[in-house]
Amino acid sequence: MERELNQINVIPLVDVMLVLLVIVLTTATFISTGQVPVELAKATEVNDHRDVPLMITLTADGQLFVNDNPIAADGLATVLNGHSRESAVILRADRVTVLERFVTVVDEVKGLGFRQVSLEVLRS
Repeated sequence: MERELNQINVIPLVDVMLVLLVIVLTTATFISTGQVPVELAKATEVNDHRDVPLMITLTADGQLFVNDNPIAADGLATVLNGHSRESAVILRADRVTVLERFVTVVDEVKGLGFRQVSLEVLRS
């Protein structure tokens, strides 16, 4: 009583694929964490950067971070003095940040001699 196998049983394949999907989705949540959470403003035109720039983050409550490391409000100059003036600087600011604080940070970065200062936004 031998039966001929004329169909492929795909149920084990589906089981394996679902397990792999669960593994990928759970590890993706761990990989995406690690940045200071800010709600970026939106713009229709955005630049793509190829080099590794200095990342300055300004949160809604006024805290300042350089490359995701917290710094004191008056410590920006001491942290940036160790970097080349030719480095690109990207400023990430929460969309509800006080404009005066944002302008102060940009002015301080430009006053230190950095010329490639840009603002990171989300594409709308």
